[in-house]
Amino acid sequence: MSPVPRNTAPPRRRAARLLAAAVVLLGAAVLVVPPTAAGAAGTLLSQGRPTTASSVENAGTPAGNATDGSATTRWSSAFADPQWLQVDLGATATIDHVTLSWEAAYARAYQIQTSPDGVTWTTVFSTAAGDGGTDDLTVAGTGRYLRMYGTQRATAYGYSLWEFQVFGTTGGTGCDTATNAAQGRPATASSTENAGTPAGAAVDGSLTTRWSSAAADPQWLRVDLGSSRTICRVTLSWEAAYARAYQIQTSTDGTSWTTLAATTSGDGGTDDLTVAGTGRYLRMYGTQRATAYGYSLWELAVYTTGGGTIPGGGSLGPNVLTFDPSMSSASIQGQLDTVFRTQESNQFGTQRYALMFKPGDYSGINAQIGFYTSIMGLGRNPDDVRIHGDVTVDAGWFNGNATQNFWRSATNMQIFPSAGFTRWAVSQAAPFRRMDIQGDLNLAPAGYGWASGGYLADSRVTGRVQPYSQQQWYARDSNVGGYQNAVWNMVNSGVVGAPATSFPNPPYTTLAQTPVSRDVPYLWLDAAGAYQVFVPSTRTNAVGASWLGGATPGTSIPLSQFYVAHPGDSAATINAALAQGLNLLFTPGVYPLTGTITVNRPDTVVLGIGFPTLIPQNGAAAMSVADVDGVRLAGLLFDAGPTNSPVLLQVGPTGTGAGHAADPTSIQDVFFRIGGAGAGKATTSLVVNSANVLIDHIWAWRADHGTGVGWTVNTADTGLIVNGDNVTALGLFVEHYQKHDVIWNGANGRVVFFQNEMPYDPPNAAAWTNGSRVGYAAFKVADPVTSFEGWGMGSYCYFNVDPTIAAYHAFEAPTAPGVRFHDLLTVSLGGNGAITHVINDTGATAQGTDTVPVNLVSYP
Repeated sequence: MSPVPRNTAPPRRRAARLLAAAVVLLGAAVLVVPPTAAGAAGTLLSQGRPTTASSVENAGTPAGNATDGSATTRWSSAFADPQWLQVDLGATATIDHVTLSWEAAYARAYQIQTSPDGVTWTTVFSTAAGDGGTDDLTVAGTGRYLRMYGTQRATAYGYSLWEFQVFGTTGGTGCDTATNAAQGRPATASSTENAGTPAGAAVDGSLTTRWSSAAADPQWLRVDLGSSRTICRVTLSWEAAYARAYQIQTSTDGTSWTTLAATTSGDGGTDDLTVAGTGRYLRMYGTQRATAYGYSLWELAVYTTGGGTIPGGGSLGPNVLTFDPSMSSASIQGQLDTVFRTQESNQFGTQRYALMFKPGDYSGINAQIGFYTSIMGLGRNPDDVRIHGDVTVDAGWFNGNATQNFWRSATNMQIFPSAGFTRWAVSQAAPFRRMDIQGDLNLAPAGYGWASGGYLADSRVTGRVQPYSQQQWYARDSNVGGYQNAVWNMVNSGVVGAPATSFPNPPYTTLAQTPVSRDVPYLWLDAAGAYQVFVPSTRTNAVGASWLGGATPGTSIPLSQFYVAHPGDSAATINAALAQGLNLLFTPGVYPLTGTITVNRPDTVVLGIGFPTLIPQNGAAAMSVADVDGVRLAGLLFDAGPTNSPVLLQVGPTGTGAGHAADPTSIQDVFFRIGGAGAGKATTSLVVNSANVLIDHIWAWRADHGTGVGWTVNTADTGLIVNGDNVTALGLFVEHYQKHDVIWNGANGRVVFFQNEMPYDPPNAAAWTNGSRVGYAAFKVADPVTSFEGWGMGSYCYFNVDPTIAAYHAFEAPTAPGVRFHDLLTVSLGGNGAITHVINDTGATAQGTDTVPVNLVSYP
C-alpha cells in the first residue's frame, strides 16, 4: 500500500543426576512424595502431545521440543521468572511419575502442577533446591494438563528442558457407550469395492452408507481415534457381505497390532463386542468372507472409557451469514448492506464476516465487500451459485483511492454483472478465486483512482481484464478474454488468453504454464445438505481454470472431521483437537493465543473463513508446522502481539531436509501484519524450513499507518525467510520490513510475481545502513545459492521521514549461471527517496517526482 498515487548460544549441558531436594507441602489435601529412583511407572502419556509454554527463547527452542522424545532438542524460555511449560494429555489421567531432563539452564525452584481445565492448578510436587540434571519424581495426582512452573532460575539464562515426560494411566472405570469415538474419524481400508463405498462411509454415523472391500482375503478397515484410548466395546453393523472369520485389533502406531477379539464363526447382522485394550488405532481384520463378495460394514463403532474425545463439526458461528435461493432479494440485500455498513471503512476493527450462498440463482443483488469480509459460493463448482447482479469492491470510503482496500475475498461463484463488468478495485490481501465472470473484470475504483496489487486464480473472465489504474496484478491458472491495458507490472502464468510477454512496453510478463499450483480448500454443500471441505489436487504445468470441462480434481472431507474453532478457544484446546486427528476450521473472529498452535499430522487442513486473526500474546510463535507431507494452510491472518515473537508462522523445524515433492505443504491466502491494529512486534513473520513448500499468495506487511506504528514501535526485521529447497512462491507481496523483506537461502527456488515497498520510516540513512551500504535489499538471494529464478518482481521506495535516503539496490543475488531474474522494476514514489540500482550494481537510479519505473528485462 502507498499513501500516494502510484502507476543462539551453544548447548550448556551438564551430567544427569538424581534430584536431592527439600519437599514443600503446599496444601493439606495434596500428597507430595519425595523423589525416588524411577521404578514401575505408568504409560508415557506426554510424548507428542500438544505442549505450550509461557515463552520461548527463540524459534529453534519451541515448547514441543520437550515432548518430542528426542534428547537432542530442547525447549528454553525467556530469561525471566516465573516461566512454565504445559502439556495437554488429551484426557484426564492418573499421574504417578514425572521425569525432567534439564539442560544446563535449569530451575532452582519449581513446582509440578496438574489441572482439569488448564486454568485451575494443583501442586503435586515442589522444591526450592533443584540442582539440574535429571529429576525423576514419583507423584500422585490427576488431571488432563500437567505443567512445570518455574519460580527461580539457577542461571542467568531461562529454563531449558531436553525432555519433559509424564507417566500414568488414562480413563475411568465405566464404558462410555453414549459416545462413538470412531464417528467422523479418519478411516482407511485395504481396498474398496468402488468409489461409492469408501472407508469413511463406515464411520460417518449413517446406516445408509457403507464400506465394502474387494472380493478377496484378507481385508481390513482401520480407524484412527486420534490419541491413545482405553477401548471397552466395539460394534460392527454388517451388510449382507459379512465376515465368517475376523479379528478386532489395536495399535499404538498403526504398524504393530494386538488382537482384542477374534471369531471364526461370524454370522453377520450386528456384533456387539465387549473388549479390553488400549491404542490409537483400531481395525477389523477379516480373514474369511462368508459370501463371494468382499467385506461390507454399514458402521464400525468404538467406545472407550474416560472420555477425552473432542467432537468435530458444529456451528459456524454468528458471523457466518448463509443465504438460500428461496430468500427474497430484498432480505438478502438488507443483510449484505448491514454488513457492508459495518465493514466499509473498518480497516483495523475486530469484526469479521463470511457471506455464504447456497447453490442456485440469485437476482437483483449487489454485494459490496468491505474489510474482513469473504463472499463465497457453497457449490462444488463456481457455476453452481449464479449471481445475476454484482459483487463489488469500490473505494468511496477513501475518496476513490483503492490503495488501502485490503483483507477481503471472493470465491466460487458465477457472476452475471448488471452493467457488463464486475468492479474489484483492491490492493493487497484480496484474493479473487474460482470466480466465473460473465463479462469484463474492472480492477480500478470508480473515477479511476489508484489501486495497487491484486491476485486472480482458477477463474474465468469471458470479457477483458481492465486494469485501468491498477499498478500491478498477478493471475494464474485462469481463462480470460484478454487485457485492456497494463500499468507497471502485469504477470500471468498458465492463463489462457493472456498477452505474450512484452515487458516493459507494455509491461506484461507471461509464463505459458504455472510450474506447480493448487487451489485452496473450500467449503461446499453435498447433495444431503451437509458441509464438506473440498481439497483440490496439486497441478504441475497447469494451464487454465481447473473446473472448466468438469469438476476440480481432489478429495472431500466432511466437516465432522474438522474442529470448528470459535473466538475464545485456547491454543491448548485447538492443539488437543489437532492431536486427536481432527483438521481445523477457524470461523470469523479474533483469536488471542497464549500458546503456539502445533500442526504435526501429515495432510492436515487448516482453513480460515472470514479472515480469522491469530494474535500471539506472550512472545511465542502463533503456529508451527512439522516437517511432514501435505499440510494445507489457507485463509488466515497472523497479527503480531505486544511481546516480540521470534516468528509468527514456522513451517518445518530448523535443519529439516526431507523432500515433499509428491505432496507439498501449501501456504495460501495467508497474511501477516506487524502493527496497524495495535502495537505489535515480530522478528520474522514467516520462516519456511521444509522443502517443496508452495507459497501461493501471501502479504506480509509491517504497517505504515494505523495504531502502534513507528520505527521503534512496530519493529520487524524480515517478512519471509526461505531455508527449504525447491520452494515455489506465486504472488508474493512483502512490504516495509526494517531489514531484508525476503531472504532466500534454499536451492532451486522460484518466484512468480513479487511486489514490495521498502520501509517508509527510516529516520535517516545512518539508522538504515547495512554494512557500508545504505539500506537493505528488499529481496536477497543468499550468497551460497546457485539456483534460483524469478519473474515479474518490483520494489518501490517512499521514504517519507527522510526523503534524501537513497537505498543502494532493491535486489541482491550471487552471480551464478543458475540464478536468473526476468522483468525487474524499481520505482521512487513521488521522488520521496531513491533506489540507486535495480539489482546488485546493475540498473539505473529510480528517482524523481514523475514516478516512472526503472525496468530491467533480465539479469544477468
